[in-house]
Amino acid sequence: MYIAIEGIDTAGKSTQIAALKEHFTDAIITKEPGGTAIGKEIRELVLSARAQSKRAEFLLFLADRAEHVAEVIEPNLSKMIISDRSAVSGVAYALTQDEISKKELVELNDFATKKIYPQKVFLLRLTKEELEFRLSQKELDGIELRGSEYLLKIQDSIIEAAKLLNIELIEIDATLSKETITKEILAYL
Repeated sequence: MYIAIEGIDTAGKSTQIAALKEHFTDAIITKEPGGTAIGKEIRELVLSARAQSKRAEFLLFLADRAEHVAEVIEPNLSKMIISDRSAVSGVAYALTQDEISKKELVELNDFATKKIYPQKVFLLRLTKEELEFRLSQKELDGIELRGSEYLLKIQDSIIEAAKLLNIELIEIDATLSKETITKEILAYL
């Protein structure tokens, strides 16, 4: 089974993936962007916020996604795959830019992924207050520097992106205890 843990920055994705690894000791743990050698370079480039064009940024994510599917996802489809983000995030970020049509977003992602998407996506939802608190506790990257309103728009777009890609989305309150969130995820698996 291929699943993804989605959520905006600071939602607790890494924490939940670590907890799931304890339950699925043979799982393939990966992330997007950055789950391959080329992906790590692309991730650094995107997080530097140097791309002037949002289309260029989107295409970088697609390049990472294509490599990730070919190198990590497709060869391991018979195993449990737990991914920190997925195509859903990529589409969500692109939706907020409003430069690429929804039809193009789906077609380009279908091309990059060969239509291999997670069977279930878990969205760890944050409130504005909790997001702003968590952001205040860390050094911000190029995406986080765009602010809480931007990140909350991404969070809403994750829901729309899952619908566009026809992926089952399960929303979980990210302000719950770590243990409660893990139990909720496990109940769906």
